[in-house]
Amino acid sequence: MLLSVKDLKMYYKTKMGYVKAVDGINFDLDAGESLGIVGESGCGKTSISMTVLRLLPDNAEFKAGKVLFDMGNGPVDLVSLPESEMRKYRWRGVSMIFQAAMNSLNPVYRVGDQIVEAIQNHYPEVPVDKAREKVAQLFELVGLDPSRMDQYPHQYSGGMKQRAVIAMALSCDPRVIIADEPTTALDVIVQDRILKEIRIIQKKLNMAMIYISHDIAVIAEVSDKIAVMYAGKFAELADSVTIFKRPMHPYTYGLMHAFPSTVGEKTDLVTIPGEPPNLLNPPKGCRFAPRCPKADKKCENEEPLYVEIEKGHFVACHHPVQPGEVVQFYAE
Repeated sequence: MLLSVKDLKMYYKTKMGYVKAVDGINFDLDAGESLGIVGESGCGKTSISMTVLRLLPDNAEFKAGKVLFDMGNGPVDLVSLPESEMRKYRWRGVSMIFQAAMNSLNPVYRVGDQIVEAIQNHYPEVPVDKAREKVAQLFELVGLDPSRMDQYPHQYSGGMKQRAVIAMALSCDPRVIIADEPTTALDVIVQDRILKEIRIIQKKLNMAMIYISHDIAVIAEVSDKIAVMYAGKFAELADSVTIFKRPMHPYTYGLMHAFPSTVGEKTDLVTIPGEPPNLLNPPKGCRFAPRCPKADKKCENEEPLYVEIEKGHFVACHHPVQPGEVVQFYAE
């Protein structure tokens, strides 16, 4: 197992109390495998990635769990490492394509120089000319002309900046890449092209990837398995086909029926009523219960266990959706 996250809990400490942003997350990832994490804004998706990489603000606190990462010498718990050791795993072991990546390039440095700096920070023995050769190869890999290496970010289009950030994420040959909304603010044509390129690169280099998005269509295109996240927890996790064809958590069901399809019969789109709970004081039982049409007293008072109901299919629900069942959210 390349990456194994066990009962991970990370809370943000505020003046009003603890915000339970990551509250008992579990998943495993093998080399070459891709996991998509989908959910509403504010559910904790990005907080998972920042917790794995330990790129957290001062008010963030680990509460429990492990992040086991295996570079080939046996699993190491990233949570327990001192910062000096953790730096060896960032970028070389796990790297990240950040949200709003188009704005993450330094505007006063040439794009190629920024990637060279990332390489030399982690491989100081690599001379500049060799690092520049590596950058040129990465530019070709992501579909950029190497002659653009010495230009500044403002001379790139949005799609070119996105490709450059992907090249930077690949610069130290990581085993895992976390892509947080990797195509935000791009038009759909460029978005589709970049997603296909990411997928090709992943297969070519046998990397594991974690895609984070609220866009189900993006997640479906690039992920082998999908985790549906709600209010700091995973509601459901299964392979992509199962999630789309046989969702068992009512929240997953609602998401799958909330966007139009170009094939099959026309159906009313589902709108999930209400809003996600305040994670300062989440509901006592199931966190989705206040919005769920299947909820009863048990749901309101007892938190459902996150269990494997069939091989590779995990659900946290007292009343899972049965095959053929129609869940009656109100439609618009």
